[in-house]
Amino acid sequence: EILRCLVGSEMCIRDSGSLYALIAIGYTMVYGILRLINFAHGDMFMVAGFIMIYITSWSSGFLGAGSIAVGLILTLILTVVLGVMIEKVAYKPLRSAPRMSVMISAIGVSYLLQNLSTYVTGGLAQAYPNIPWLRTEIEIGGITVRRLAILTPVLTILLVIALVIVIKHTKMGMAMRAVAKDFDTAQLMGIRIDRVISITFVIGSFLAAVGSILYFSYIGQVSPTIGAMPGLKAFVAAVFGGIGSIPGAVIGAFIIGICENLLKGMKLTAFSDAFTFALLIVILVVKPTGLFGEKLTEKV
Repeated sequence: EILRCLVGSEMCIRDSGSLYALIAIGYTMVYGILRLINFAHGDMFMVAGFIMIYITSWSSGFLGAGSIAVGLILTLILTVVLGVMIEKVAYKPLRSAPRMSVMISAIGVSYLLQNLSTYVTGGLAQAYPNIPWLRTEIEIGGITVRRLAILTPVLTILLVIALVIVIKHTKMGMAMRAVAKDFDTAQLMGIRIDRVISITFVIGSFLAAVGSILYFSYIGQVSPTIGAMPGLKAFVAAVFGGIGSIPGAVIGAFIIGICENLLKGMKLTAFSDAFTFALLIVILVVKPTGLFGEKLTEKV
């Protein structure tokens, strides 16, 4: 049973580290540049699910099977637009404000998205569209799994590799690293801070949308509060790996996913959530900067 979980059986795919990693990257990138914990990130993940539901429902009447493709494309685009709008409206005006003010704004955006979703949907869970190709079953080593179980970790690794290449080998990536290192000096050197921040939110929102498609394709339904727990676990993964470090966020997410799957394999499912937050406490006590976080020094 443990082996089935580790190779990605249907029982465990919904809690796999790959999905946490896609969300955790958004947390760690925004923190790396703005020193902001974007608590609304998990709720954007939820909103992306509802966007997919409503677009496919609206377009199915005249597009038929093509509504799924249109829904996937527009979900990615509209989630990115939402992420940029949130940054412009809720975070940009507070850029020179105390960090506590920005954090409160992020919590406010989180509850705003949850309550708007509750108002629009009536608070009821809604069925997620069926993406046939993802639900097709294949057999690997005598274990039958859906394509979704194999696609999720592979796609996550490919997206992370592409992101690392962008950050390490492009002009925009260099600007991101400069802003993350020293915000004020980067601005004095002529780097367009607003553009860098917008690109950061574009990348984070895009990855959250991809994660929502994979996650809800397995779950089969979306509710207004469903993004809270994956968002919190992704935050724990980012802290565990060293918030601000992309490789750290990915490794932290995979470690949490594997440990949760082991607990499920040992019939300890009820303790999987408790384990995640207990791990957060241990990391903060033993190594507050995480596995790959940089040690902060202060000049006296």
